[in-house]
Amino acid sequence: MSHSYDHGGNVFSVARKLGVASELIMDFSASINPLGMSPMVRKALINSLDSLVHYPDTSHVELKQALAKFHSLSPAHFTVANGSTELIYNLPAMLPGSKALIISPSFSEYVRALGQHHWETQHFTLTPENNFAIDTDKLEQALASGIDVLFICNPGNPNGTLYPQKLIEKIYSLCLSSGTFLVLDEAFMDFCEEASAKRMIVHSDNALVLRSMTKFFGIPGLRLGYAICNATLAERLDLMGGPWSVNTMALAAGSAALLDTRHNQESLEFVRQERGSLSESLAQFQQLKLYPSNTNYLLVEIKEGMSARELRERLLPQRILIRDCAGFKGLTERFFRIAIRTADENRRLLECLGRILQ
Repeated sequence: MSHSYDHGGNVFSVARKLGVASELIMDFSASINPLGMSPMVRKALINSLDSLVHYPDTSHVELKQALAKFHSLSPAHFTVANGSTELIYNLPAMLPGSKALIISPSFSEYVRALGQHHWETQHFTLTPENNFAIDTDKLEQALASGIDVLFICNPGNPNGTLYPQKLIEKIYSLCLSSGTFLVLDEAFMDFCEEASAKRMIVHSDNALVLRSMTKFFGIPGLRLGYAICNATLAERLDLMGGPWSVNTMALAAGSAALLDTRHNQESLEFVRQERGSLSESLAQFQQLKLYPSNTNYLLVEIKEGMSARELRERLLPQRILIRDCAGFKGLTERFFRIAIRTADENRRLLECLGRILQ
């Protein structure tokens, strides 16, 4: 049985459609580090080959120790999974209640995961007109209706908005007052680590932080993510995962990725520079409205004329893939998202946009 998921990064299906090799597709639809995986990760993957004759370490000791050093926390505060998506699908089975609120637009897997466990899902929809600002007074009213779990992305996905720590602290306080469990998805926080709420939440009985190793560390094909939470929650989530859900190569790659400080710093500087350059160039298009971002992707609105889907189809013959955002709650058919890619790829995108939008 095949499954269809509405996400970016569908390079293999697009490549088959175009009749070209997947590596020839310029994938702006998936927000992955444009510098790719680090040299230390490549070496670790090669060195892990001989270990494939053994089952993976079910306790994930080495990776938890690397995470602890990276975040300056105890290894007991981490649980490792087959991507943060595995944790998203396990959480509804672990948490008490049946009513969830999602601050939207947001990651679509929350709704799917909650639906599998028959949770009622509501949306607290932010608007582009207000630059996706969160009205905490209205949020407090929404939580008071008996919400058991609140999901929020910070930075926002697909909008790229970074919510300040004081706002997250306020939202956390509202959750404590209403008895609502807070799931704070920091999948893209590696691009702005100083804003993480991990230290506020790490000892909480009422919240956890989700993190992904897909985006910043450039290893989406290995499927690796983790949660930061109190030790009791971490242990419960460990027990919910399958015994070998995280494979040997993913564990080795994760530990190496965290240690390669040089590559990580170069990635941060590269993304900042290219995001600024690309944003400046996109702002020159009168037909486009650009939303500010602290991540490795940009949300763009077409003011008039074609839809994002039409733009996507017109870019495909140029082997350029963008993310049509019409499926996101609160966004119209005129919104699309683009990842920050290499300088050459970004220039190529701008050239094609210039011809299409002229």
